[in-house]
Amino acid sequence: QMNQIAGGGTAGEAKEDKLDKSIDWVQEHVLGQGQQSNESAAEQLKDEQISDFIRNQYKNITGSDLPVKDK
Repeated sequence: QMNQIAGGGTAGEAKEDKLDKSIDWVQEHVLGQGQQSNESAAEQLKDEQISDFIRNQYKNITGSDLPVKDK
């Protein structure tokens, strides 16, 4: 219950953008970190920090925003 309130679980997964979902895919299929479809709020926060880092690095290198919109 607290996880849902904090933004985790399936409700939080529905709010992820394509970059966040791509990060989940890599964690599950490449890194073998298990199912990513019902993450805790802390896991989703970590994924958001990773996606923010990717967006910032992309902008620093190319000078433009990543074409995947942030939710």
